Amino acid sequence: MRTLEHARDLALHSGKQVILDGGLYRLTAPLVLTPADDGLSLTAAPGAHPVISGGVRVTHWTLVDKARNLWQAPAPAGLTNTRQLYVDGVRAHRDRGPLPVALTMTATGYQASSDQLSHWRNPTDIELVYTGGNSVWNVRSMGLGSWTQPRCPIASIAGDAITVAEPCWTNSTQRVMLPSGARTANLVGPKSVGKQPSYIENAFELLGTPGEFYFDRAAHTIYYTPRPGENLNTADVEAPVLEKLIDVQSTASQPVSNLKFEGLTFSYATWLFPSTNEGFSEIQANYMVTGPHGYDRQGLCKLVPDGECPFGKWTPEPGNVAVSTGRNITFLRDTFTHLGAAGLAMGDGTQNSLVEGCIFTDISGNGLELGNVDQPLAPISDFTSGNRIENNLFRNVGAEYRGGIGIVIGYARSTLVAHNQLDHLPYAAISIGWGGWPDKIKLPGQANNSGHNVLSDNRISDFMLVLSDGGGIYTQGRTGKDLSDGERVTGNVITSQFSSGHGIYTDNGSAMITIDHNVVFHANHDDINSKHHDYYDGQNGDQFDPLAILNNYYQQGDPDADQKQVRYAGNRLIAQLNEAPSTLLTNAGIQPAFRAIATQPLTRPTAPEPPSRVSSFAKDSSAYISWNPPVFDGGSPITSYTVKANDGTTLHVPAAEFSNKAYVEFKGLHNGQRYTFTVTASNANGASSASLPSPEITVQPLAIAPPAAPASAAAFRDGNVVSIHFSSPQPTEPRSEESPIVAYVVTVLSSGRKVVFTGRNVIALQDGKHVTFNTLTLKAGEKPHFTVAAMNAAGEGKPLTIDAINVRR
Repeated sequence: MRTLEHARDLALHSGKQVILDGGLYRLTAPLVLTPADDGLSLTAAPGAHPVISGGVRVTHWTLVDKARNLWQAPAPAGLTNTRQLYVDGVRAHRDRGPLPVALTMTATGYQASSDQLSHWRNPTDIELVYTGGNSVWNVRSMGLGSWTQPRCPIASIAGDAITVAEPCWTNSTQRVMLPSGARTANLVGPKSVGKQPSYIENAFELLGTPGEFYFDRAAHTIYYTPRPGENLNTADVEAPVLEKLIDVQSTASQPVSNLKFEGLTFSYATWLFPSTNEGFSEIQANYMVTGPHGYDRQGLCKLVPDGECPFGKWTPEPGNVAVSTGRNITFLRDTFTHLGAAGLAMGDGTQNSLVEGCIFTDISGNGLELGNVDQPLAPISDFTSGNRIENNLFRNVGAEYRGGIGIVIGYARSTLVAHNQLDHLPYAAISIGWGGWPDKIKLPGQANNSGHNVLSDNRISDFMLVLSDGGGIYTQGRTGKDLSDGERVTGNVITSQFSSGHGIYTDNGSAMITIDHNVVFHANHDDINSKHHDYYDGQNGDQFDPLAILNNYYQQGDPDADQKQVRYAGNRLIAQLNEAPSTLLTNAGIQPAFRAIATQPLTRPTAPEPPSRVSSFAKDSSAYISWNPPVFDGGSPITSYTVKANDGTTLHVPAAEFSNKAYVEFKGLHNGQRYTFTVTASNANGASSASLPSPEITVQPLAIAPPAAPASAAAFRDGNVVSIHFSSPQPTEPRSEESPIVAYVVTVLSSGRKVVFTGRNVIALQDGKHVTFNTLTLKAGEKPHFTVAAMNAAGEGKPLTIDAINVRR
């Protein structure tokens, strides 16, 4: 086959299915499909692997700096900008580093402590990155919320004055405050980034880390430092040029119908909007605040003068493969990889379409988007409805924009999301619904025509590896008129959450949802949460939004109850995953006919990406250190970490040890010395590059006292399994910032047995406002009477006594 465009032309003239041979099909423009293309089928030949590419190959590499192993190549003709580069099928990242100067916020950007940045090459190429997530020790959340990672480019630097690009700066730092002064009008997140960026990106002076590149657009030159084993004289280096590969364009009155894409790989597309003055002012799930009045009008509806309706109508991230108002569109056994926006976006009005047996991996943003958030009350005949997302694999999405989610669904009806596997994700796995936030100010959420959606039998693991306050399954806003007409979340198995959040998270305004027969294990904070006051249909908030939480298996331990429209019944506690019914465990995830997609290699064997968000605190002659593990593991499990201090000393840590505790103690340090720490991750293929360094600390003797007793605690018993809930202490005198809680110790009073609980959920929740939990199994003869004590660097603190109550009635 000569070109993809030629294949499409053959199909239209012959009326036959077009079979694509294997090989690379380079597009010079997006393949645009309209109603004239109805019935087109592009299918891989048996055993063939055609790749639809929007990239160009970068060649003629030369070594220009031996000390840094820095290579350069001329940018190919037609390549004026890109945010991605791939070497033999592995993503390179734009170079990044810590801030070399201190910044003080101004009205238009920052005042720097020196004019160093003004002397850098192309300073306006620099991008400021504000990473959200848990505030662990001396690393704080820099995003608009702990679920976001906004980015803004620099507009200009004059000496030590840094001006940040508009409207990104205003949209990322300003919010209209409601008259009460307690909330911003968008109701999502705090007012501003307002602090120093967590790091900067895309500067020539930061080059030298293996696997990182810089595109000098002025010089039309690409720079790259190869990873060990990469040979740029022979490597296939691809730079994405196009922003769309397939663009299905239609309307409700003239929809495109009956298209089929089978066995194809969609690769090498970029997205340049974040490189403009708009930047990437993320609000949630890669939706953005945009435009000159983004912060004070966009999506704010009746909450502000001249607000744009409907409420929450923010700007979506586009798809590199995009479908608008398609009917009966099929993506079968396709692969979406090496992409710079969302992988596949099936917009408003998409109906009766199927995505099955597909792989979504190495995607900068969201994996799959279905339905937008701008037409909540579209007529049922035009509503996004009847679509199926089944038996797909989502892995390492959000590779650039860390708020990216595997599957994002806005307003939709009769959607089936079933038997998918979602793992190795920086934030949430599945998100559905929108517009529920007005309950924060005692108003009903956005009315919409959603309903009858089912999320069933999905397997979710290793999620929220960077950001927090999300879930394996995250719901938002009302769906349906009542519980029988609403949403159902059933048969899902959700395990191994890293940052704080929930296994199944019913966030603001979530109503008419039945959550039944799910398994949630090793979530952080709560397994299934949460209840919100009901302001729909003239309610005044004395009831909760209707939910039914039935027959689930989890560690949380809420007792059965039926109050204020929320029903808990038949839920069971488990202390080990295998205590859940085997039928639930084996049925969840990809079904046998498609299971091979979850076991085949998705990348060439390579070392993992570096860990992120390294944090530490000091004590006498040692430091405690924590970090976020890599999202991209190089195709092989992480086996160990190496922590390196700035004096060259190192500490080797087995991955299993870190996974259990979420921190390490680095001993043998010198009092009075200032330290930073970097962390590398290793797998069977080698070691990653070093992480960005932790903030600097001084090791010194400290008068650390053991902590006060937990502020509260509770225990719930189901047979011999007990769920212990506890919150961090609220001491009578201030507790040192250098002695946070690292564990909780539960003592079984009848036997004296001590059980130490640690992990990310413990070290990330230090504020006393949130409760974390763990489960234990009573041994023969033990009674359900306990004490709970917090532990810090000084040891075990004061205990609090609790007795278990039965969960089952």
